[in-house]
Amino acid sequence: MEVTISRQLANKWVKTNALRSNPYVARHIPPSRLLNAANLRKMTARYGMVVVKPVRGGGGIGVMKIEKLGSSYRLTYKSRKRTFSSFQSLMRALNASRLKRSYLIQKGIRLATIGGRPIDYRVKYVKENGAWTYRSMVGRLARRGLFVTNLCRGGTQMTAAQGIRRSLSPRLVKKKKSEMRHLTKTSTALLESRYPGIGQLGYDYGIDRKGHIWMLEVNTRPQ
Repeated sequence: MEVTISRQLANKWVKTNALRSNPYVARHIPPSRLLNAANLRKMTARYGMVVVKPVRGGGGIGVMKIEKLGSSYRLTYKSRKRTFSSFQSLMRALNASRLKRSYLIQKGIRLATIGGRPIDYRVKYVKENGAWTYRSMVGRLARRGLFVTNLCRGGTQMTAAQGIRRSLSPRLVKKKKSEMRHLTKTSTALLESRYPGIGQLGYDYGIDRKGHIWMLEVNTRPQ
């Protein structure tokens, strides 16, 4: 079996913009902006909850959740929560922690949960002998008290079917798995046409409480 040597594409913002060029895929990508004060103020006002993450990086490192609570803001990183009475104090804390690295802001998705713990899904898609094939599709349940689901952060792995059955409904298992496969196939064709040489991709999908699938991230170096 010959697995394609895969081109790396670390920049999340580049991948997001490439995928948004397809109207079908774009409906499944959370509204996203590069992090600056104006964009953050606007997005927290509009959505109430956003996630900020490094443009480059993985494993849930540096991923923070920001919620607007009346006139104050709550910042969650790992299991630590901090509340700021003003937008300016929130920005000072963010700027101190990100050390001039580029971050992006994503609309926060209220994921379906199991026992109050959010779950998302990783679909691994690999090119072998010139053809793309599904290597795995698994659910990742966040450790209690955390909002990130990464297994390296204590998340629990289960089959995608188990995750969908327990967080949504048994009757949605087949439909949601089929939707994730179709999104993966369409998005891969789009990325490969823009960036020839990609050979393995890890898609992170979240399903919200209404059953809508969101593409949270695409990795060219999936674990």
